[in-house]
Amino acid sequence: MTRVFNRFYITGNKLMSIPEEITIKVPSDVAQAYRNATHEERQKIETKIAFFLKSAAPSKQEAIEKLRETMSKIGQRATNRGLTDEILESILNEDE
Repeated sequence: MTRVFNRFYITGNKLMSIPEEITIKVPSDVAQAYRNATHEERQKIETKIAFFLKSAAPSKQEAIEKLRETMSKIGQRATNRGLTDEILESILNEDE
């Protein structure tokens, strides 16, 4: 039995993502080679491209950690420049 949830599906004991089509620009000879490839060869190419793109993009956890580091640096700079909790509170309440 296959159950679909958002952009994922469960088949057996595996959680799989539903593939989405994208468009990328490549040289014409590469496009021609892809069009001439067998179904199995195309699947291998798509798997390699997906792996490359997935490994090139930061994970959600890495992105969250980078955001926390950036926010911490900004907070430290603001404190070093004299920003206090009271000043921040008054800035945040200016529109009220």
